[in-house]
Amino acid sequence: MPHTPLFTKSTLPRDLIAGSVVFLVAVPLCLGIALASNAPLFSGLIAGIVGGIVVGFLSRSHTSVSGPAAGLSAVVAAQLIVLESFEAFLFAVVLAGLVQIGLGLARAGSLSAFFPSSVVKGLLAAIGVILILKQIPHVLGHDTDPEGEMSFSQPDHENTLSEIYAMLGDLHPGAALIGLLSVGILLAWDRIPALKKSRIPAPLVVVLLGVGLSRLLLQSWGGNWQIGESHLVQVPVAGSVQELVGFLRWPDFSQWSNPAVYIAGLLLAVVASLETLLNLEASDKLDPQQRSSPANRELLAQGVGNVLVGLLGGIPITSVIVRSSVNVNAGGQTRLATIVHGVLLLVSVMWLPMWLNWIPLSSLAAILLVTGFKLASPTLVQQMWREGKYQFAPFILTVISIVFTDLLIGIGIGLAISLAFILRSNLQRPLRMIVEKHLGGMVMHVELANQVSFLNRAALDDVFNSIPRGGHILLNAEHTAYIDPDILSMIREYTENTAPVRGVQVSLLGFRDKYNLRNEIQYVDYSTRELQGQLTSQQVLQILKEGNERFRSGQRLTRDSERQRKAGAEGQHPLAVILSCIDSRTPSELIFDLGLGDIFSIRIAGNVTSQKVLGSMEYGCAVAGAKLIVVIGHTKCGAVTAAVDLAGSPLSAEQATGCGHLEPIIREIQEAIDPVSSSLRDSWSELEKTGYVNAIARRNVSLSVERIQQQSHTIQKLVAEGRVEVVGAMYDVASGHIEFFKPPT
Repeated sequence: MPHTPLFTKSTLPRDLIAGSVVFLVAVPLCLGIALASNAPLFSGLIAGIVGGIVVGFLSRSHTSVSGPAAGLSAVVAAQLIVLESFEAFLFAVVLAGLVQIGLGLARAGSLSAFFPSSVVKGLLAAIGVILILKQIPHVLGHDTDPEGEMSFSQPDHENTLSEIYAMLGDLHPGAALIGLLSVGILLAWDRIPALKKSRIPAPLVVVLLGVGLSRLLLQSWGGNWQIGESHLVQVPVAGSVQELVGFLRWPDFSQWSNPAVYIAGLLLAVVASLETLLNLEASDKLDPQQRSSPANRELLAQGVGNVLVGLLGGIPITSVIVRSSVNVNAGGQTRLATIVHGVLLLVSVMWLPMWLNWIPLSSLAAILLVTGFKLASPTLVQQMWREGKYQFAPFILTVISIVFTDLLIGIGIGLAISLAFILRSNLQRPLRMIVEKHLGGMVMHVELANQVSFLNRAALDDVFNSIPRGGHILLNAEHTAYIDPDILSMIREYTENTAPVRGVQVSLLGFRDKYNLRNEIQYVDYSTRELQGQLTSQQVLQILKEGNERFRSGQRLTRDSERQRKAGAEGQHPLAVILSCIDSRTPSELIFDLGLGDIFSIRIAGNVTSQKVLGSMEYGCAVAGAKLIVVIGHTKCGAVTAAVDLAGSPLSAEQATGCGHLEPIIREIQEAIDPVSSSLRDSWSELEKTGYVNAIARRNVSLSVERIQQQSHTIQKLVAEGRVEVVGAMYDVASGHIEFFKPPT
């Protein structure tokens, strides 16, 4: 799949800025997630560095940012307890990475296609709500909970809502001042055109403002306004290179014989892969350019990243929607932004930890808070509401589940709810049934669903039992991807045994070769010699009326075009001769919902007559056996409009249009025009002129019907014998409706 290059003049500046903003937000998140996972703080930074640099290089996602994931913190904490040592856990992380590589090679990324869009959008909205609720305390200086904690229930026995209540008694004026100013700047920045168009990113401005104000408050105001370490970023500081290396931890490969390590590795691989695929799809939905990320490549990249993370002493990584959304909001264009954020993490940890520790948490919390507002926008909720209950219910329940549990549990509940709605829909309307009236009789047309499982067995059995003796049923599997073996067996039993005994004909359409069912249409869906001989003129007219009604309602009959083509090669038995205009909007076979070989179609501008037209009609009725002649005009006819415009004009048709052979057609149509009323046309409005043109078109049809019967002795005789009728009709190009009428003789 083609991907955006890393370095272009247009994207480089924006990626550098976006990478810097993501880096600032990632620092406390990496530390906070490590703390929430009961892992060493430095392991979170290692995960962020590897997720940015390594996964950034290997991935082909344009907007996704990888790193330690809050959704995995509970799993990590639980496995640390089971394995009893961090080093054994690192071995499990290496194994998890290898499993992910295997999943990528096995193309398991296609699982992402099964995530309902309502759940993905629910994830985005839920993350937005969580960011708002979780960051409010941090914005106001209540920093008792780690930045990376995203679950409703917290390790300190508080929860998201009780933390907000507890905040009321623990406000820090200095941090709150910085946080509220930061929120105000971020909100105003997008609303002031000059600032929004500037190359200066608002998040960097609020971080620099936060650092400046925190130093000012420290030196000038002091007291309660002074911002201490608990309200600042706290990156571990190494006094030397040896001490920095000492922060690293190594996997304990001696645990290779411990079954719990393999179980932990498999669990981490499955959870991390599912979270990655879901977050990857969510990131693509946030992308303003709506680019698509290759899921299999992402699994490979995440697998390599987790192997390296495990070897260096980090906690597991996934694609992370919080950092990805910050990246998109900051203007990130390519994966360079992800790599830049990883490089900055590495550089800052090695050489600039003291400077990072000057950044107030309230500044970073403000960035996340405003990001949350953008994710949980009222517009998204309104959009989902308009899409109906089958989309809105899984969406809103996913939001509620994630907010009041945690990311993984909430997603699981959302998927379960979506599945329940799908099953309920399948049980309520597992099959689409349409009663079709073909030339050969009534047919029950049954469209099978995309997935036909054992759940559809009872519904299909009811359909089979409802077909009356001597009836006909069409089973259509053209849009079906899977049919359960039990259902196939049931169809074979009915087709081969039950239906013949009951005198029911079964037609099959669209079944794949592997199902060993013969696709065959047994009902008559085209005109045959027998049908043509049995039908009267009035019955043919009724067939045309019913066909037009199907055309208007979008319920066209199911036909086998190949079968019709083969039958037509043996001969033709048309039911009607239709004289219509050449207008591209009036193809007779379509507007009457007819099959191949059902009619003779004569088309000429203005549906006028001539010796050649009459000869064609005579052959169609006297020789080929058609029972009906229809002359059909239409509204907004160009030929009639030209005839009206040229009535009384000194110009000929050739002089006005450049068409040398149009004059006979114009003259014949003008016989339907009243010269007196036509002389008033210059004073008419556009609507009045359109109505007049349509009236002339109708009158022109009546005159054509009269000429046919006056000028053709063959047709006169057929009409007198009752073998043929001649009728007129008007087609409304706007509504698709056809009005039939028989002009007075």
